[in-house]
Amino acid sequence: MLGMVGLIASLIVLMYLTMRGINIIVAAILSAILVAVTGGLNLENALAEHYMTGFTGYFKSWFLIFLLGAIFGKIMQETRAADSIANWVKNTLGPQRAVFAVVAAAAIMTYGGVSLFVVGFAVYPIAVSLFKAANLPHRFIPAALVFGSVSFTMTSPGSPEIQNLIPTEFFGTKPTAGGIIGVIMALIIMVVGGMILGRMVRKAVQNGETFSLPNQLSLASNESAAAVSEELEMQRPSEQVKGKENPNTVFAILPLVAVIVLLNTLSNFMSSTGAALISLASGIFLACILMYKFLQEFWSALAKGSQDALVAVANTCAVVGFGSVAAQVAAFDTVVDSLVNLPGPPLMGLAVAVTLICGITGSASGGLGIALPILAPMYMAQGLNPGEMHRISALASGGLDSLPHNGYIVTTIRAICGETHKRAYWPVFVLSVIIPTIVLALAVVLYTIF
Repeated sequence: MLGMVGLIASLIVLMYLTMRGINIIVAAILSAILVAVTGGLNLENALAEHYMTGFTGYFKSWFLIFLLGAIFGKIMQETRAADSIANWVKNTLGPQRAVFAVVAAAAIMTYGGVSLFVVGFAVYPIAVSLFKAANLPHRFIPAALVFGSVSFTMTSPGSPEIQNLIPTEFFGTKPTAGGIIGVIMALIIMVVGGMILGRMVRKAVQNGETFSLPNQLSLASNESAAAVSEELEMQRPSEQVKGKENPNTVFAILPLVAVIVLLNTLSNFMSSTGAALISLASGIFLACILMYKFLQEFWSALAKGSQDALVAVANTCAVVGFGSVAAQVAAFDTVVDSLVNLPGPPLMGLAVAVTLICGITGSASGGLGIALPILAPMYMAQGLNPGEMHRISALASGGLDSLPHNGYIVTTIRAICGETHKRAYWPVFVLSVIIPTIVLALAVVLYTIF
Protein backbone atom coordinates (compact mmCIF):
# COMPACT_ATOMS: atom_id res chain seq x y z
CA MET A 1 0.00 0.00 0.00
CA LEU A 2 2.78 2.41 0.96
CA GLY A 3 4.58 1.60 -2.28
CA MET A 4 1.53 2.51 -4.38
CA VAL A 5 1.03 5.74 -2.44
CA GLY A 6 4.69 6.58 -2.90
CA LEU A 7 4.55 5.84 -6.63
CA ILE A 8 1.58 8.12 -7.12
CA ALA A 9 3.06 10.79 -4.85
CA SER A 10 6.38 10.73 -6.70
CA LEU A 11 4.60 11.22 -10.01
CA ILE A 12 2.64 14.14 -8.60
CA VAL A 13 5.84 15.66 -7.23
CA LEU A 14 7.55 15.29 -10.61
CA MET A 15 4.67 17.01 -12.39
CA TYR A 16 4.32 19.74 -9.76
CA LEU A 17 8.01 20.61 -9.63
CA THR A 18 8.27 20.67 -13.42
CA MET A 19 5.27 22.98 -13.74
CA ARG A 20 6.79 25.22 -11.07
CA GLY A 21 9.82 25.66 -13.29
CA ILE A 22 12.20 23.45 -11.28
CA ASN A 23 14.92 21.91 -13.43
CA ILE A 24 13.73 18.51 -14.65
CA ILE A 25 16.98 16.78 -13.60
CA VAL A 26 16.58 17.99 -10.03
CA ALA A 27 12.86 17.16 -10.05
CA ALA A 28 13.50 13.66 -11.40
CA ILE A 29 16.15 12.86 -8.77
CA LEU A 30 13.95 14.09 -5.91
CA SER A 31 11.03 12.05 -7.26
CA ALA A 32 13.27 9.00 -7.63
CA ILE A 33 14.36 9.33 -4.00
CA LEU A 34 10.71 9.52 -2.89
CA VAL A 35 9.61 6.45 -4.84
CA ALA A 36 12.68 4.50 -3.68
CA VAL A 37 12.17 5.27 0.01
CA THR A 38 8.42 4.53 -0.01
CA GLY A 39 8.94 1.44 -2.19
CA GLY A 40 11.43 -0.14 0.22
CA LEU A 41 14.44 0.12 -2.09
CA ASN A 42 18.00 0.65 -0.93
CA LEU A 43 18.55 4.33 -1.69
CA GLU A 44 22.16 3.92 -2.78
CA ASN A 45 21.30 1.11 -5.19
CA ALA A 46 18.26 2.98 -6.43
CA LEU A 47 20.28 6.05 -7.42
CA ALA A 48 23.72 4.66 -8.24
CA GLU A 49 22.47 1.57 -10.07
CA HIS A 50 18.87 1.80 -11.26
CA TYR A 51 18.68 5.55 -11.88
CA MET A 52 22.06 5.77 -13.56
CA THR A 53 21.45 2.63 -15.63
CA GLY A 54 18.31 4.17 -17.06
CA PHE A 55 20.01 7.54 -17.52
CA THR A 56 23.14 6.26 -19.24
CA GLY A 57 21.29 3.60 -21.23
CA TYR A 58 19.05 6.16 -22.89
CA PHE A 59 22.02 8.48 -23.42
CA LYS A 60 24.01 5.72 -25.09
CA SER A 61 21.15 4.76 -27.40
CA TRP A 62 19.98 8.18 -28.55
CA PHE A 63 22.59 10.87 -27.93
CA LEU A 64 23.94 10.81 -31.48
CA ILE A 65 20.42 11.26 -32.86
CA PHE A 66 19.85 14.21 -30.54
CA LEU A 67 23.26 15.62 -31.48
CA LEU A 68 22.85 15.48 -35.25
CA GLY A 69 19.23 16.62 -35.04
CA ALA A 70 20.19 19.65 -32.96
CA ILE A 71 23.12 20.52 -35.22
CA PHE A 72 20.94 20.16 -38.30
CA GLY A 73 18.38 22.49 -36.78
CA LYS A 74 21.05 25.01 -35.81
CA ILE A 75 22.56 24.93 -39.33
CA MET A 76 19.09 25.49 -40.82
CA GLN A 77 18.69 28.43 -38.44
CA GLU A 78 22.13 29.96 -38.93
CA THR A 79 21.87 29.80 -42.75
CA ARG A 80 18.39 31.33 -42.46
CA ALA A 81 17.02 28.35 -44.40
CA ALA A 82 14.29 27.83 -41.78
CA ASP A 83 13.13 31.39 -42.22
CA SER A 84 13.31 31.17 -45.99
CA ILE A 85 10.82 28.29 -45.80
CA ALA A 86 8.60 30.18 -43.36
CA ASN A 87 8.62 33.27 -45.57
CA TRP A 88 7.85 31.20 -48.65
CA VAL A 89 4.81 29.68 -46.94
CA LYS A 90 3.75 33.15 -45.79
CA ASN A 91 4.02 34.64 -49.28
CA THR A 92 2.38 31.65 -50.95
CA LEU A 93 -0.66 31.40 -48.69
CA GLY A 94 -0.97 35.02 -47.56
CA PRO A 95 -2.60 36.56 -44.46
CA GLN A 96 -6.05 35.28 -45.45
CA ARG A 97 -4.81 31.78 -44.62
CA ALA A 98 -2.66 32.84 -41.71
CA VAL A 99 -3.51 29.92 -39.43
CA PHE A 100 -2.88 27.29 -42.11
CA ALA A 101 0.33 29.03 -43.18
CA VAL A 102 1.78 28.87 -39.66
CA VAL A 103 0.81 25.20 -39.26
CA ALA A 104 2.22 24.35 -42.70
CA ALA A 105 5.53 26.11 -42.09
CA ALA A 106 6.02 24.32 -38.76
CA ALA A 107 4.98 20.95 -40.20
CA ILE A 108 7.29 21.13 -43.22
CA MET A 109 10.34 21.83 -41.08
CA THR A 110 9.48 19.36 -38.30
CA TYR A 111 8.78 16.50 -40.70
CA GLY A 112 12.09 17.35 -42.36
CA GLY A 113 13.97 16.74 -39.12
CA VAL A 114 14.46 20.29 -37.81
CA SER A 115 14.48 20.60 -34.00
CA LEU A 116 11.14 21.60 -32.49
CA PHE A 117 12.59 24.56 -30.66
CA VAL A 118 14.30 25.88 -33.77
CA VAL A 119 10.99 25.60 -35.59
CA GLY A 120 9.22 27.53 -32.85
CA PHE A 121 11.66 30.43 -32.84
CA ALA A 122 11.87 30.48 -36.66
CA VAL A 123 8.15 30.47 -37.37
CA TYR A 124 6.96 32.73 -34.54
CA PRO A 125 7.99 36.06 -36.16
CA ILE A 126 6.25 34.97 -39.38
CA ALA A 127 3.17 33.97 -37.38
CA VAL A 128 3.05 37.40 -35.72
CA SER A 129 3.24 39.09 -39.13
CA LEU A 130 0.47 36.93 -40.58
CA PHE A 131 -1.84 37.12 -37.57
CA LYS A 132 -1.37 40.88 -37.35
CA ALA A 133 -2.16 41.36 -41.05
CA ALA A 134 -5.29 39.20 -40.70
CA ASN A 135 -6.17 40.77 -37.30
CA LEU A 136 -6.41 37.34 -35.60
CA PRO A 137 -5.97 36.82 -31.82
CA HIS A 138 -2.34 36.37 -30.83
CA ARG A 139 -3.24 33.76 -28.20
CA PHE A 140 -3.81 31.16 -30.95
CA ILE A 141 -0.24 31.32 -32.25
CA PRO A 142 1.07 28.79 -29.68
CA ALA A 143 -1.66 26.35 -30.74
CA ALA A 144 -0.74 26.73 -34.41
CA LEU A 145 2.96 26.20 -33.67
CA VAL A 146 2.37 23.16 -31.45
CA PHE A 147 -0.16 21.63 -33.82
CA GLY A 148 2.17 21.95 -36.79
CA SER A 149 5.27 20.70 -35.02
CA VAL A 150 3.99 17.99 -32.67
CA SER A 151 0.51 16.57 -33.18
CA PHE A 152 0.86 14.69 -36.48
CA THR A 153 4.39 15.20 -37.79
CA MET A 154 6.37 13.47 -35.05
CA THR A 155 4.13 10.36 -34.96
CA SER A 156 3.57 9.93 -38.70
CA PRO A 157 5.03 7.02 -40.70
CA GLY A 158 8.37 7.99 -42.19
CA SER A 159 9.01 10.86 -39.78
CA PRO A 160 12.66 11.34 -38.72
CA GLU A 161 11.59 12.58 -35.28
CA ILE A 162 12.88 10.49 -32.39
CA GLN A 163 9.36 9.56 -31.25
CA ASN A 164 9.04 7.58 -34.49
CA LEU A 165 12.53 6.10 -34.20
CA ILE A 166 12.50 4.78 -30.63
CA PRO A 167 9.89 2.05 -31.36
CA THR A 168 12.10 0.68 -34.17
CA GLU A 169 14.65 -0.45 -31.57
CA PHE A 170 12.15 -2.46 -29.56
CA PHE A 171 9.93 -3.89 -32.30
CA GLY A 172 12.52 -4.38 -35.05
CA THR A 173 10.54 -2.18 -37.42
CA LYS A 174 11.19 0.60 -39.93
CA PRO A 175 10.15 4.28 -39.63
CA THR A 176 7.32 3.63 -42.10
CA ALA A 177 5.80 0.93 -39.87
CA GLY A 178 2.04 0.94 -39.44
CA GLY A 179 1.03 0.83 -43.07
CA ILE A 180 -1.85 2.73 -44.59
CA ILE A 181 -3.71 2.95 -41.28
CA GLY A 182 -0.81 4.93 -39.82
CA VAL A 183 -0.94 7.34 -42.75
CA ILE A 184 -4.71 7.71 -42.42
CA MET A 185 -4.40 8.48 -38.70
CA ALA A 186 -1.89 11.25 -39.42
CA LEU A 187 -4.17 12.71 -42.08
CA ILE A 188 -7.16 12.63 -39.73
CA ILE A 189 -5.24 14.51 -37.04
CA MET A 190 -4.04 17.03 -39.61
CA VAL A 191 -7.42 17.64 -41.28
CA VAL A 192 -9.68 17.49 -38.24
CA GLY A 193 -7.25 19.49 -36.11
CA GLY A 194 -6.89 22.12 -38.83
CA MET A 195 -10.66 22.47 -39.13
CA ILE A 196 -11.12 22.78 -35.37
CA LEU A 197 -8.30 25.31 -35.01
CA GLY A 198 -9.78 27.39 -37.83
CA ARG A 199 -13.21 27.23 -36.21
CA MET A 200 -11.86 28.28 -32.80
CA VAL A 201 -10.08 31.27 -34.34
CA ARG A 202 -13.17 32.33 -36.33
CA LYS A 203 -15.36 32.05 -33.24
CA ALA A 204 -12.93 34.21 -31.26
CA VAL A 205 -12.97 36.84 -34.01
CA GLN A 206 -16.77 36.78 -34.09
CA ASN A 207 -16.72 37.39 -30.35
CA GLY A 208 -14.74 40.56 -30.93
CA GLU A 209 -11.18 39.38 -30.31
CA THR A 210 -8.50 41.09 -32.38
CA PHE A 211 -4.74 40.94 -32.70
CA SER A 212 -2.80 42.34 -29.78
CA LEU A 213 0.54 41.39 -28.32
CA PRO A 214 0.56 40.23 -24.70
CA ASN A 215 1.09 43.10 -22.29
CA GLN A 216 3.72 41.19 -20.39
CA LEU A 217 5.47 37.85 -20.31
CA SER A 218 3.97 35.87 -17.44
CA LEU A 219 6.53 33.21 -16.67
CA ALA A 220 6.45 30.71 -13.84
CA SER A 221 9.89 31.82 -12.81
CA ASN A 222 10.67 35.24 -11.36
CA GLU A 223 12.57 36.46 -14.42
CA SER A 224 11.60 39.96 -15.41
CA ALA A 225 9.78 40.55 -18.68
CA ALA A 226 12.61 42.75 -19.86
CA ALA A 227 15.19 40.02 -19.35
CA VAL A 228 13.06 37.47 -21.17
CA SER A 229 12.41 39.88 -24.02
CA GLU A 230 16.14 40.44 -24.40
CA GLU A 231 16.73 36.70 -24.43
CA LEU A 232 14.08 36.18 -27.10
CA GLU A 233 15.59 38.84 -29.31
CA MET A 234 18.92 37.03 -29.10
CA GLN A 235 17.35 33.67 -30.00
CA ARG A 236 15.02 34.75 -32.75
CA PRO A 237 16.17 34.16 -36.31
CA SER A 238 18.88 36.46 -37.58
CA GLU A 239 17.15 37.06 -40.92
CA GLN A 240 14.65 39.28 -39.19
CA VAL A 241 17.37 41.91 -39.20
CA LYS A 242 16.76 44.31 -42.03
CA GLY A 243 19.01 43.97 -45.03
CA LYS A 244 19.71 40.27 -44.45
CA GLU A 245 19.10 38.05 -47.46
CA ASN A 246 17.50 34.62 -47.22
CA PRO A 247 18.72 31.63 -49.25
CA ASN A 248 16.75 30.32 -52.22
CA THR A 249 13.69 28.41 -51.02
CA VAL A 250 14.53 25.37 -53.15
CA PHE A 251 17.98 25.17 -51.57
CA ALA A 252 16.39 25.59 -48.13
CA ILE A 253 13.93 22.72 -48.66
CA LEU A 254 16.32 20.24 -50.33
CA PRO A 255 18.12 19.25 -47.07
CA LEU A 256 14.74 18.43 -45.48
CA VAL A 257 13.75 16.30 -48.45
CA ALA A 258 17.11 14.56 -48.37
CA VAL A 259 16.68 13.62 -44.70
CA ILE A 260 13.24 12.09 -45.26
CA VAL A 261 14.14 10.23 -48.47
CA LEU A 262 17.44 8.86 -47.16
CA LEU A 263 15.95 7.78 -43.83
CA ASN A 264 13.14 5.79 -45.39
CA THR A 265 15.35 4.35 -48.14
CA LEU A 266 18.35 3.35 -46.04
CA SER A 267 16.18 1.85 -43.28
CA ASN A 268 15.40 -0.97 -45.74
CA PHE A 269 19.07 -1.97 -45.70
CA MET A 270 20.24 -1.14 -42.18
CA SER A 271 18.96 -0.30 -38.72
CA SER A 272 16.66 2.69 -38.47
CA THR A 273 19.07 4.33 -36.03
CA GLY A 274 21.94 3.99 -38.49
CA ALA A 275 19.73 5.27 -41.30
CA ALA A 276 18.72 8.26 -39.18
CA LEU A 277 22.32 9.13 -38.40
CA ILE A 278 23.34 8.99 -42.07
CA SER A 279 20.28 10.95 -43.22
CA LEU A 280 20.76 13.73 -40.66
CA ALA A 281 24.48 13.95 -41.38
CA SER A 282 23.67 14.16 -45.10
CA GLY A 283 21.14 16.90 -44.41
CA ILE A 284 23.76 18.88 -42.50
CA PHE A 285 26.32 18.41 -45.28
CA LEU A 286 23.86 19.34 -48.02
CA ALA A 287 22.68 22.44 -46.15
CA CYS A 288 26.28 23.59 -45.67
CA ILE A 289 27.12 23.04 -49.36
CA LEU A 290 23.98 24.64 -50.81
CA MET A 291 23.96 27.61 -48.45
CA TYR A 292 27.63 28.02 -47.59
CA LYS A 293 27.64 31.77 -48.24
CA PHE A 294 24.96 32.26 -45.58
CA LEU A 295 26.81 30.20 -42.95
CA GLN A 296 29.14 32.68 -41.30
CA GLU A 297 29.65 30.83 -38.03
CA PHE A 298 29.98 27.13 -38.92
CA TRP A 299 31.93 26.06 -35.84
CA SER A 300 29.76 28.22 -33.63
CA ALA A 301 26.64 26.52 -35.03
CA LEU A 302 28.15 23.12 -34.27
CA ALA A 303 28.99 24.20 -30.73
CA LYS A 304 25.52 25.65 -30.08
CA GLY A 305 23.86 22.57 -31.56
CA SER A 306 25.97 20.31 -29.37
CA GLN A 307 25.07 22.30 -26.27
CA ASP A 308 21.38 22.14 -27.16
CA ALA A 309 21.65 18.38 -27.70
CA LEU A 310 23.30 17.84 -24.32
CA VAL A 311 20.60 19.78 -22.50
CA ALA A 312 17.76 18.06 -24.37
CA VAL A 313 19.08 14.52 -23.97
CA ALA A 314 20.06 15.06 -20.31
CA ASN A 315 16.55 16.27 -19.50
CA THR A 316 15.05 13.21 -21.16
CA CYS A 317 17.59 10.86 -19.55
CA ALA A 318 16.63 12.25 -16.15
CA VAL A 319 13.02 11.27 -16.69
CA VAL A 320 14.02 7.81 -17.95
CA GLY A 321 16.24 7.40 -14.89
CA PHE A 322 13.29 8.17 -12.63
CA GLY A 323 11.23 5.61 -14.54
CA SER A 324 13.94 3.00 -14.07
CA VAL A 325 13.77 3.47 -10.30
CA ALA A 326 9.96 3.42 -10.31
CA ALA A 327 10.03 0.18 -12.32
CA GLN A 328 11.83 -1.55 -9.42
CA VAL A 329 9.04 -1.14 -6.87
CA ALA A 330 6.33 -3.77 -6.55
CA ALA A 331 3.58 -1.20 -7.08
CA PHE A 332 4.86 -0.51 -10.59
CA ASP A 333 4.54 -4.18 -11.52
CA THR A 334 0.98 -4.14 -10.22
CA VAL A 335 0.13 -1.15 -12.42
CA VAL A 336 1.77 -2.68 -15.49
CA ASP A 337 0.02 -6.01 -15.00
CA SER A 338 -3.35 -4.29 -14.71
CA LEU A 339 -2.71 -2.34 -17.93
CA VAL A 340 -1.46 -5.37 -19.85
CA ASN A 341 -4.52 -7.36 -18.78
CA LEU A 342 -7.08 -4.68 -19.63
CA PRO A 343 -10.23 -6.13 -21.17
CA GLY A 344 -10.51 -5.57 -24.89
CA PRO A 345 -7.99 -5.63 -27.74
CA PRO A 346 -4.39 -6.35 -26.64
CA LEU A 347 -3.23 -3.17 -28.37
CA MET A 348 -5.47 -1.17 -26.04
CA GLY A 349 -3.32 -2.04 -23.03
CA LEU A 350 -0.18 -0.93 -24.88
CA ALA A 351 -1.86 2.30 -25.95
CA VAL A 352 -3.11 3.16 -22.46
CA ALA A 353 0.19 2.31 -20.78
CA VAL A 354 2.35 4.37 -23.13
CA THR A 355 -0.14 7.27 -23.05
CA LEU A 356 -0.21 7.39 -19.25
CA ILE A 357 3.56 7.13 -18.84
CA CYS A 358 4.18 9.86 -21.41
CA GLY A 359 1.58 12.03 -19.71
CA ILE A 360 3.09 11.49 -16.28
CA THR A 361 6.59 12.36 -17.44
CA GLY A 362 5.46 15.20 -19.74
CA SER A 363 7.72 13.82 -22.44
CA ALA A 364 6.91 11.70 -25.49
CA SER A 365 10.44 10.38 -25.98
CA GLY A 366 11.05 10.06 -22.24
CA GLY A 367 7.81 8.16 -21.80
CA LEU A 368 8.68 5.80 -24.65
CA GLY A 369 12.12 5.29 -23.13
CA ILE A 370 10.51 4.19 -19.87
CA ALA A 371 7.57 2.20 -21.25
CA LEU A 372 8.90 0.21 -24.19
CA PRO A 373 11.78 -1.64 -22.50
CA ILE A 374 9.18 -3.06 -20.13
CA LEU A 375 6.12 -3.41 -22.36
CA ALA A 376 7.61 -4.38 -25.73
CA PRO A 377 8.80 -7.88 -24.67
CA MET A 378 5.39 -8.60 -23.11
CA TYR A 379 3.45 -7.70 -26.23
CA MET A 380 5.96 -9.23 -28.63
CA ALA A 381 5.51 -12.51 -26.73
CA GLN A 382 1.78 -12.33 -27.53
CA GLY A 383 2.56 -12.49 -31.24
CA LEU A 384 1.11 -9.09 -32.14
CA ASN A 385 2.12 -7.38 -35.38
CA PRO A 386 5.33 -5.38 -34.70
CA GLY A 387 4.37 -2.65 -37.19
CA GLU A 388 1.03 -2.12 -35.49
CA MET A 389 2.66 -1.96 -32.06
CA HIS A 390 5.19 0.55 -33.41
CA ARG A 391 2.54 2.89 -34.74
CA ILE A 392 0.32 2.55 -31.66
CA SER A 393 3.29 3.37 -29.43
CA ALA A 394 4.24 6.40 -31.52
CA LEU A 395 0.67 7.70 -31.59
CA ALA A 396 0.28 7.08 -27.86
CA SER A 397 3.41 9.13 -27.14
CA GLY A 398 1.82 12.17 -28.79
CA GLY A 399 -1.27 12.50 -26.61
CA LEU A 400 -1.04 13.11 -22.88
CA ASP A 401 2.60 14.11 -23.22
CA SER A 402 1.35 17.61 -24.13
CA LEU A 403 -0.10 18.31 -20.71
CA PRO A 404 0.78 21.74 -19.20
CA HIS A 405 4.12 20.60 -17.74
CA ASN A 406 5.55 19.43 -21.09
CA GLY A 407 8.82 21.25 -21.75
CA TYR A 408 8.05 22.20 -25.34
CA ILE A 409 4.56 23.42 -24.41
CA VAL A 410 5.94 25.63 -21.64
CA THR A 411 8.66 27.01 -23.90
CA THR A 412 6.29 27.70 -26.80
CA ILE A 413 3.57 29.38 -24.77
CA ARG A 414 5.70 31.37 -22.35
CA ALA A 415 9.18 31.88 -23.77
CA ILE A 416 8.60 32.00 -27.53
CA CYS A 417 5.15 33.60 -27.65
CA GLY A 418 5.10 35.46 -24.33
CA GLU A 419 1.63 34.14 -23.58
CA THR A 420 0.20 32.48 -20.46
CA HIS A 421 -1.30 29.04 -20.03
CA LYS A 422 -4.57 30.68 -18.99
CA ARG A 423 -4.91 32.50 -22.33
CA ALA A 424 -3.30 30.06 -24.73
CA TYR A 425 -3.35 26.50 -23.40
CA TRP A 426 -6.95 25.42 -24.10
CA PRO A 427 -6.59 25.30 -27.92
CA VAL A 428 -3.21 23.59 -27.45
CA PHE A 429 -4.91 20.99 -25.26
CA VAL A 430 -7.63 20.33 -27.82
CA LEU A 431 -5.22 19.98 -30.74
CA SER A 432 -2.35 18.10 -29.12
CA VAL A 433 -4.10 16.05 -26.42
CA ILE A 434 -7.79 15.46 -27.15
CA ILE A 435 -7.64 14.88 -30.92
CA PRO A 436 -4.52 12.64 -30.91
CA THR A 437 -5.96 10.58 -28.04
CA ILE A 438 -9.24 10.04 -29.90
CA VAL A 439 -7.32 9.10 -33.06
CA LEU A 440 -5.21 6.68 -30.99
CA ALA A 441 -8.38 4.90 -29.89
CA LEU A 442 -9.54 4.78 -33.53
CA ALA A 443 -6.19 3.33 -34.58
CA VAL A 444 -6.50 0.55 -31.98
CA VAL A 445 -9.95 -0.34 -33.36
CA LEU A 446 -8.79 -0.31 -37.00
CA TYR A 447 -5.67 -2.36 -36.37
CA THR A 448 -7.77 -4.85 -34.40
CA ILE A 449 -10.35 -5.18 -37.19
CA PHE A 450 -8.00 -5.24 -40.15
